[in-house]
Amino acid sequence: MRVAVYPGSFDPVTNGHLDVIQRAGTLFEELIIAVAFNDQKHKSTLFSIDERIALLQETCAHIPTLRVVRLNGLLVDFAKQEKVVAIVRGLRAISDFEFEFQMALMNRKMEPTVETIFMMPKEEFTYISSRIVKEIARLGGNVQSFVPDCVVRALAKKFLN
Repeated sequence: MRVAVYPGSFDPVTNGHLDVIQRAGTLFEELIIAVAFNDQKHKSTLFSIDERIALLQETCAHIPTLRVVRLNGLLVDFAKQEKVVAIVRGLRAISDFEFEFQMALMNRKMEPTVETIFMMPKEEFTYISSRIVKEIARLGGNVQSFVPDCVVRALAKKFLN
């Protein structure tokens, strides 16, 4: 079975993420969404790991070949353990490429059997980022067209309290 992993912090999941998830899901028999647990010293998140997993599970419930898990440790170790053949990474802009390219080469060096696949979201999603969505929501803006409904509600709870 051809299994791929799409890792990320998904803080929160956006329509751009969902576009990549849906299209990657058609390329592999199973797609694992690996939600990164971020050590607070390195990157703080608005949503806890459990909240991010729950939002992804709710949003992707209609995709039977998808599994959402917590990612602790090195991605390549996880990939090897799960018999993953490909790591899926989304590229929105050229600015994403340099970092993603370096990571792909490092992952290949550590685990040569796992390929990295770069996928671009549809054009209408290329400008969406979790960081920008959180900023718009924090300032009271409407994020309805950038994220799924469950994320709109979750953001409202975070910023209205």
